[in-house]
This record gives sequence, structure tokens and C-alpha cells, in this order.
Amino acid sequence: MNKVPKYDLEERTAKFGEDVIKFCKSMPRNELTRRIIDQLVGCGASVGANYCEADDAESGKDFFHKIGLCKKESREAKHFFRMAAVAVPDSACEARKLWVEAKELNLIFNKIYQKSKNKNN
Repeated sequence: MNKVPKYDLEERTAKFGEDVIKFCKSMPRNELTRRIIDQLVGCGASVGANYCEADDAESGKDFFHKIGLCKKESREAKHFFRMAAVAVPDSACEARKLWVEAKELNLIFNKIYQKSKNKNN
């Protein structure tokens, strides 16, 4: 009997945060990249943290707010991966992979947000 693996969004967002940190550690640190690195670590790691908070939300309103933060942070990560690819062209391939993951997470959180919005209205 084949078991369908359980989809674990908490694990996926944690892995995303880890991958963002590894990517940022590999980037050269200079005047141009310093701000990009700081922004990427901030938004990339906070996607999972905010999802954990949403999962433990105290109310529907709290859940809605935290999912909204996940949506915003994943979208911000997309922006800064694009900037990283321009700032450090050698990192463009890896930045693109992480951009795709940020986009997929953003789409997931957008869907959850819209469903939650409909419930709260």
C-alpha cells in the first residue's frame, strides 16, 4: 500500500528559510550586496516564522493577519532574489530557483488568504 506523503507547509517554509540563509552566506558581502542580503534573510526567514504563528493563531482575525504577513514576506523575497541576481550575476541561477520557490509560496499564501478573507467577511 502506497501512502501519500503528508504535505507539510511548516517544513516547506522552514526549508525555504534555510535555503535563503545558505544562499546569502554564499554571496560576497560588499556595499551593493549588504542591504540585499539583510533584506533576504529578514523576509526569507520570516515566512516560516509567521506561518508558525498563523498555525497557532488565537482567532480567525489573528490567523488572517499572520497569513497576510506570509504573503507579503514571500512576495518581498521574490523582489530581492531578482535584485540579487543583478547584483551578483554568478548567483543568478540559484537566485532564480529560490525566486520560483518564493513565488510558489506566495501563490499558496494568496490562496489561503483569499479563502480566509471570505470566511471573515
